Amino acid sequence: MFTGIVQGVVEVTRLEAKNNLTTLGLALPRETREGLQVGASVAINGVCLTVTHWDEQAVYFDAMIETLRTTNLGSLLQGSEVNYERAARFSDEIGGHLMSGHVIDQVKLTARQELDENNLRLEFTVPEQWMKYIFPKGYIGLNGCSLTVGEVESNRFSVYLIPETRRATTFGTMPEGTPVNLEIDPQTQVTVDTVERVLAQRGLA
Repeated sequence: MFTGIVQGVVEVTRLEAKNNLTTLGLALPRETREGLQVGASVAINGVCLTVTHWDEQAVYFDAMIETLRTTNLGSLLQGSEVNYERAARFSDEIGGHLMSGHVIDQVKLTARQELDENNLRLEFTVPEQWMKYIFPKGYIGLNGCSLTVGEVESNRFSVYLIPETRRATTFGTMPEGTPVNLEIDPQTQVTVDTVERVLAQRGLA
């Protein structure tokens, strides 16, 4: 599990594309590597990946065909920057909301609004089937970052970023048109699906 509090931005220093599999080498900081083991989980742009090995230059992960298809990891290039977070431990403070690292789809950044020197509004366009899980003031996971939903309208929603979030994540310089990994709050998804199922059983949906 992850907290959705991104620990920083890191560069993809090695990328090896194979048949339906890509090996990513990330230049994780030395302090982030402390206690890291083969088999450990790290969220990369919100995707839970497993450490396979490391060397002095990078820590390595394999992304399989379904991950490459569903998430923006499939479009990464050597030199790309990604958000990262190591898996949460029982003693960690949960400053965001619990996230699984299971990305369900991608959304597109369609608008950036610099409201003032301290506030940035981002607007995303979402595939229609996911909009029923997105509510104003609800939680959303975007590239591994736990954020609070602002406005919701039709097939779009917005979030507002404080300076620290801009500094610690790729959102600070992300251009419009960028695909972003989406993770829905699981409690919201279960609630909505349960209500829909009960209404359908009663012939009310």
